[in-house]
Amino acid sequence: MTSSTSNFGYIIPIGGAEEKLRDKAILKRFAALSGGDDARIAIIPTASRLEDTGTKYEELFRGMGVAEATSLPFNDRTDGHREDWLDVLRNATGVYMTGGNQLRLSTILGGTPVADILRDRNQQEGLVVAGTSAGASIMAEHMIAYGDEGPTPRADAVTLAPGLGLTRRAIIDQHFRQRNRLGRLLTAISYNPRLIGIGLDEDTAAFINPQRKLEVVGSGAITIVDPSDMSFSSMDSANRHDPVSLINVRIHVLVEGGTFDLISREARPAQLVEQS
Repeated sequence: MTSSTSNFGYIIPIGGAEEKLRDKAILKRFAALSGGDDARIAIIPTASRLEDTGTKYEELFRGMGVAEATSLPFNDRTDGHREDWLDVLRNATGVYMTGGNQLRLSTILGGTPVADILRDRNQQEGLVVAGTSAGASIMAEHMIAYGDEGPTPRADAVTLAPGLGLTRRAIIDQHFRQRNRLGRLLTAISYNPRLIGIGLDEDTAAFINPQRKLEVVGSGAITIVDPSDMSFSSMDSANRHDPVSLINVRIHVLVEGGTFDLISREARPAQLVEQS
């Protein structure tokens, strides 16, 4: 039985390097959606190899006045079965996954109760899940594990791996403009043009609500790659390293306040959203 979208929680992929000192608009909004002063936030620093990543986010969220902020440093697959840490996830109102290496997230947490709890609670109980950089990439069903930089799609420009499956409508890339990643996102969606590509600049987040409408928050832009009208792709005949031809791919660039509906695939700039 499929859950109604009314049971879905927000998913909030962030492009990395989110503002932590001054405005903190992205983190404050995540905390507010998670319950504000009553929020119980679980932090998963698994993608990072730095020992103090989790404690830094604990201090950051506590400084915002949330009720609880607890780091869960899952460092190997056995940690993913620790009942005391799983209980923290079961009782959390918001979960925040830090940046680092997304393959550490997928290889350590994939197939464990941690992944099941995150997916089930987000889709059935309204749990708010945010992630920055690597933590953003793993949210989708298909995750960009690594790939080449540059603006042109190429046959072997990206390697995909399974993600958490919090959304099956999109594939997510981060540090987008800063690391020139349009080509690899185009390559990823050309493998299967069912998916929508979401390219997140740094300090920029996609707040995707239970109705699957995305709103841009942050200082950069989000690039949406919509292949629904694509009429031609040479991916099937391209050799390794070859550039790939894609025709009738729609691209939107949205800034603060702009929206994109992942179901209807309608993009709107902030000015029109405010007038409606």
